[in-house]
Amino acid sequence: KSYISIQEKKRMEILPNASLLASKLKNTLIQYYSIEDCEWRIAKKTKDATVWRKPSEEFSGYLYKAQGVVEDITNRVVDHIRPGPDRLDWDSLMTTMDIVEKFEENCCVMRYTTAGQLWNIISPREFVDLSYTTQYEEGLLTCGLSLDYGETRPNFVRGFNHPCGWFCVPLKDRPDQSLLTGFIQTELRGMLPQSAVDTAMASTLANFYADLRKALKT
Repeated sequence: KSYISIQEKKRMEILPNASLLASKLKNTLIQYYSIEDCEWRIAKKTKDATVWRKPSEEFSGYLYKAQGVVEDITNRVVDHIRPGPDRLDWDSLMTTMDIVEKFEENCCVMRYTTAGQLWNIISPREFVDLSYTTQYEEGLLTCGLSLDYGETRPNFVRGFNHPCGWFCVPLKDRPDQSLLTGFIQTELRGMLPQSAVDTAMASTLANFYADLRKALKT
């Protein structure tokens, strides 16, 4: 007879097979990383980052790619991005974050909320994501995927992140700097004009780099 603790049972209810999902997520992100340059169209360019987009194969919106150089070592950059206290300190879009369940040191389920955007045309959103961080070549990959889990908090619309992630690798000639490449495809849901979503996504990604660079300097 096998006895399963209440804690383990709870974990299995949240996510029956976390490691299988994490592995699939990693492979999906690696596929995105190898998409040819000619398939992307520039959406926004700032001094901190360039943002491209292409139609998503997961939903009717876009898959965004963002890339920029960040002046710090890979591990420190990724520690600022993945779930943890560092992220809430500097990411102006994120308003709350709780780790709902931890599977291994590098794999957890997080629940977080985001601020309203574009003069609140886009109201605050809530997400529940699986988050997974793993080695990738010389650097790291931290990636996530939304789960349909739990009740949505009052005053929030539940958004959904299709496979998303950040590749962070040291620059060959400057190991104290990192090339950070992100792939984001967020379904904000709710009644929103697509043009508002597109404007918000490109700007949010460019601002993400500016805020991250500022945080790493301090």
